[in-house]
Order: sequence, then structure tokens, then C-alpha cells
Amino acid sequence: MLCNAFLQAIREIRRNLMRSMLTAIGIVIGIASVIAMVNIGKGASKSITQSVSLLGSNTLYIMPSQENGPGGNTAISKPFNIKDVDILKSSILTLQAVSPVASAAVTVLYKDQNYRTNVRGVDNGYFDIQNWNLKEGNIFEKSELRTGQNVCILGQTLIKKLYSKEESPIGKKIRLQSFSCEVVGVLEEKGANTFGMDQDDLVLVPIKMFQRRISGNEDVPLIMASVKENIPLEEASLQIQKVMRERRHIKEGDENNFSIRSMTALLDTISKITSLLTVMLAAVAAISLVVGGIGIMNIMLVSVTERTREIGIRMAVGAMAEDILIQFLIEAIVLSAIGGIIGLVLGIGITFGVAKGLDIAVVIDPGTSVIALIFSMLIGIIFGLIPARKAANMNPIDALRYE
Repeated sequence: MLCNAFLQAIREIRRNLMRSMLTAIGIVIGIASVIAMVNIGKGASKSITQSVSLLGSNTLYIMPSQENGPGGNTAISKPFNIKDVDILKSSILTLQAVSPVASAAVTVLYKDQNYRTNVRGVDNGYFDIQNWNLKEGNIFEKSELRTGQNVCILGQTLIKKLYSKEESPIGKKIRLQSFSCEVVGVLEEKGANTFGMDQDDLVLVPIKMFQRRISGNEDVPLIMASVKENIPLEEASLQIQKVMRERRHIKEGDENNFSIRSMTALLDTISKITSLLTVMLAAVAAISLVVGGIGIMNIMLVSVTERTREIGIRMAVGAMAEDILIQFLIEAIVLSAIGGIIGLVLGIGITFGVAKGLDIAVVIDPGTSVIALIFSMLIGIIFGLIPARKAANMNPIDALRYE
């Protein structure tokens, strides 16, 4: 019986093929939109997560906190110093590498070329933390770090801006503001990070040189630390917190005047935001499914009216009301299912196209696809029920008299 009803539904759809396809467009657009939105959202989330992870999922950032000053103004609390960094290195065994970080925007000059870039004062732990290798030259020597000699390591953007393709910068001197600096290394290229910032647009110098020549003080505004493998970030954070509270003479019960952050917290926040946006976009796209369902109901009501005499003949030869109900219900389900399948293919195609255009990961969620197909058939059942009940409740005599 169901097989015959299905075949009859196919015949009716083929008989009014153009009208059926136009009716299914609402379902096609709805399913394609939902699948594309969910997949693109998950692909964007995956790409962002991967990019942020490259910044160091095991990295901790230790910064002075903001404090409320006079008149409600905010001010940065007491900055760190080199001694704080040395204490962390020697006392916390869960840390793989620790480095002070201080930065400033400086104009770099070489021959007749000049370029404004970011100069960052660090020590050699910075290279391990950032997983940054050198393309040429060497990292800073201990004597250079200890005495703060005028040496520097350049990012690839600086190389492209200041030097010709054949020229090696190693051993040559550039000017940072009013003093010269010898180039001892060249970093490998990293490109833009998750937030679109050029990671290669920088100059690295010894932290003591930065303090003496650029900042003019001994402040360390940021300490970066990488945690050893298989060590929980929370454990390392608690150890750092204990040491820093002692160093900064914070009494028991008082709040920290510094903060410890990690990329894990950022990843969690990004994941929550992208998931919420994906759900919202999918919900908006799902509205078109309701519109498509109304279109199916409308056409099925028209079909019932057109086939009133046929319904009367079928009832006259023994068809039960349940048979008529199932017949029209299956037609609505088949019509919405066809729209769902076309929408599924279109949604996957849109996902690939957008992912390629935006350069994000391609994610095809099979669960979403299956749910979307099932939902499209439920739309057929829900919106096809009224026309089917109308057909099943017809009086056979009135139906046969219908012109």
C-alpha cells in the first residue's frame, strides 16, 4: 500500500513537474541555508582555533593589572622587572621557557630606506615560547643579553622593506631611532596571525638594550612563559601566582595586582561566540523552511481541489479515508524530501565555495545533514496534514458531483 502510494506521489509530481519544483524551492533554500550556515560556522571556528593554537596553547601571559586611581581613573599597577623573570626561571620547574617582553614602535633606517615597525625587547626564551626558528644567523649570545649589546634579529617583513633580494643582512648595521644596531639573525616567515596582524613585522633586541636605549626604564610590562608538556596550565598558573604574590608583597586575602592569562581561555571564549553565532544564523535560515512548508500546504490544497473528482471515484470503488489521507500525506513528504535532498547538495556546494573564498577549513557535519533531511520531511508531514485531512474527509457523493 505504501509502495503504491509512493509511486502515485511520484507520478503526480512528474505530472506537474514545474509547479512541484517551484513549490520545493522554499525547502531547498531553507535546507541549503541551514547546512551552509552551520558548516561555515564550524569551519570558521576550527580555523580560528587552529590559528590561535599556533600562538601557543601552552603559553601563559603574566601582566600587571589595572587599578582604580584617584578620581576614578585607571592605572597600571607596579610593573615587573628582570629579577621577577629570573625568579620564575629558577623556582618553577613546570615552566619550559620564560621571557620578558617589552615593545615600542620605532622607525628603522638602512641606507636610504626607512620603515616604522615594532621593536620588542626579549631574551632567548622568547624563541622557544613562540616556536620561532631562525632562517639565518644566531639567537642572542649570553654576553649580549647580559650586557644589553646593540644587536638585533629581524623579521621577514623588515628584510623585504630594507634589503634587496640578493643582499644578506647578517653583520650589517641598521639604525633604531638615534643608535645603530648590528643584525645577528633573521627569523623564518610566519605570516599573518588569526587577527590579521603581520607577525613578521618586528625587530627583536635584548631586553636590557631595549630598557637602556628605548624605554629608558627597567620595567617589564609582560612576562611570557611556556608550560612543559603534560603539565596542566592551572597547576603552573598557581605556582606562578604564589611566587609573584611573594615577590610583590601581597598580603593574604588581598587581590592580585597582576593577571595570568592563557590561550586556552581565549579558545574557550572564541568557541562559545562562534557556536552562538552559528546557532543564531541557522535559526534565521530555518525561517525559510517554514515559508517552504506553507508553500507545500498551499499547493497541496490546490491539488486536493483539482483532484476532488478523482478522490470521489477512489472512495466509490472502496478506498478508505485513511488511504486518501496517506496518499496526500506521502505526496507532501516526497515533495519536501526532494527539496531537502537538493538543498543538501546545494548547501554542501555553498560550504565548499565559501570556505575556499574565505580560506577557512572545510567542515561537513553529517549529523547536521541528516537532521536537516529529517526536518524537511517533518515539514512535509506538518504542512501536508491539513490538505490530506481535507481530502480524506470529503463526502464521496459531493466529490463525484464536483465539476
